[in-house]
Amino acid sequence: MSFLIRVQLPDTPGTLGAVATALGTVGADILSVDVVERSGGLAIDDLVVEIPSGRLPDALITAAESVDGVEVDAVRPYAGVLDTHRELELVEEIAAKPASGLEILAEGVPRIIRAGWAVVVEHAEAGALRLASSSAAPETPITDLPWLPLERATILDAEEAWVPETWKELGTELAATPLGKPGKALLVARPGGPNFRAAEVARLAHFAGIVAVVLDS
Repeated sequence: MSFLIRVQLPDTPGTLGAVATALGTVGADILSVDVVERSGGLAIDDLVVEIPSGRLPDALITAAESVDGVEVDAVRPYAGVLDTHRELELVEEIAAKPASGLEILAEGVPRIIRAGWAVVVEHAEAGALRLASSSAAPETPITDLPWLPLERATILDAEEAWVPETWKELGTELAATPLGKPGKALLVARPGGPNFRAAEVARLAHFAGIVAVVLDS
């Protein structure tokens, strides 16, 4: 099975190698690595690792945190490898089929920022409208989005009253960014975490800005 493991570690030479060695002791094979954020002498890295059938993911946490200064933020099942350079391909796909652009965006953006699902929503007098959804998005109606209109990309408080109870039960982390105008937004979610980092939200905002221009939103 493959898992995405997010680790916080000292931003010093050799530390990531030590983590890789430690993970190897429990039979884990690192498939890909992505640096999410670096600041204050620390790095946040996402690793996709494969472990033998029957091995518990808790073993990944124990192994990684055996390295001095390393903390595991989250571990969750993950299909495939990290695809951190797919933005251009997705923009090209949207540009080629602008009539289906919002659907393509909603389906494609979770793979780029490693989210569970995404929806495109719009503020209307009668409430929030769902314009597009990824295939994994829950069918729970979204009618009250008090954070719309949205002026800038942000991490949302997943414990607020508007968040459906089923999302809360899954420990869903949420982030959103305007899509061309404040009344339209891209909402992305990670059931079970990890939480969105500032660098990821900035990346989401930049990408949404490019897509909005392509779609002339």
